[in-house]
Amino acid sequence: MPDLASIVDATPCGQRVVLVAVDGVDGSGKTTFAGLLAAEYLNRGRVALVVHMDDFLNPRAIRYRRGRTSPDGFFLDTYDLGTFAANVLEPLAPGGDRAVVARAFDLHADGPVADDPVVVPPGAVVIVEGMFLHRDELVTRWDLSVFLDVPFTVTASRMARRDGSNPDPEHPSMSRYVGGQRLYLDSCRPADRATFVIDNFDEG
Repeated sequence: MPDLASIVDATPCGQRVVLVAVDGVDGSGKTTFAGLLAAEYLNRGRVALVVHMDDFLNPRAIRYRRGRTSPDGFFLDTYDLGTFAANVLEPLAPGGDRAVVARAFDLHADGPVADDPVVVPPGAVVIVEGMFLHRDELVTRWDLSVFLDVPFTVTASRMARRDGSNPDPEHPSMSRYVGGQRLYLDSCRPADRATFVIDNFDEG
């Protein structure tokens, strides 16, 4: 079990909303970890909201505009960072109204959704989980961040069980996803940028 208490202890307290990033490659256990972390904050009496970056995807036409197998496309075009900033980051910035829209896109419908905003109370924690959260455009927005360090041999096996993909990270069918994430790891070095680096080999 990861040392969730250490992360909560290091989280700033006060009246402003705190932003915590949970980053890692696909299959590293981000969603599960974010849920456990939110529960730990709640146990300490703090309101915690989890935002999933997969609810801020770009439409398929943008995600695949560089080609269906493009690693660059996976790294650069997966998320709609403008909509994410407008719906989550800007409302929580100083002077913002704290009215967060936590979901803006439906993957299966390949289109936007119009969810109602939720006003986040002062002193709450908003946990954002997703890939590529230590990229240059986002790294300075977090008060605290976590990088889940799991080898591709393990994450590909988890994805195979979850999605039916090939369990070999070097298989050609995985080149877009593993290649895109290697571009991110090489260019942004998230393990160096994160507040906490956690070995999540044994998920949960």
